Amino acid sequence: MITNFLLDNSAMVPVVLLLVAVVCVGVGDVVVRRQAVRMSWALVTVAVLPIVALTLVPTSARVDEVVCVVQFHAPTLGRVELLANVALFVPPVYFATLATRRPPLILLAGAATSAVIEAIQAVAPAIGRACDTNDWAMNTGGVLLGVLLATATTALTNRRGARPCPSPPGKNPARENKMAERGRPATSKRDGPQ
Repeated sequence: MITNFLLDNSAMVPVVLLLVAVVCVGVGDVVVRRQAVRMSWALVTVAVLPIVALTLVPTSARVDEVVCVVQFHAPTLGRVELLANVALFVPPVYFATLATRRPPLILLAGAATSAVIEAIQAVAPAIGRACDTNDWAMNTGGVLLGVLLATATTALTNRRGARPCPSPPGKNPARENKMAERGRPATSKRDGPQ
């Protein structure tokens, strides 16, 4: 059913992948600026639901044997199911990377999660899902894309936020910060008596 929908709307899949990336970056910018770790984890939870629905919820399809198709193909505009597998893992990995700030850990966890899903599909033919190494490879590509986007979003947002703001005349924020660290009030000759 999903494959038929993707094939019928194949021109939309690359657009959806791009839209997913743009929305993630837009929301991610807000998450990073607000340091909203809870929001990141809530978004991870929401983004995992389609993965579970599309990979582990039983279907009416019949798979009679325990098997995993071993094949590897590069995603192209003509192979819409492969692009959809990439797009599926971008949002949860993106927001998990923002929440943990540990890209290598999330990269490994995402690739492992995809492998576990494919293994379950291989050993549980009753759910009507088929194991395919292409799915794992494309999901892992989505994991890599999500980690790279989150890392870039964090770096760019922090860089943009790190630009010094002009201080009012007579104020020296760097001096005030040093004085506060030492536990002394930040006064200067211009401040007058306190």
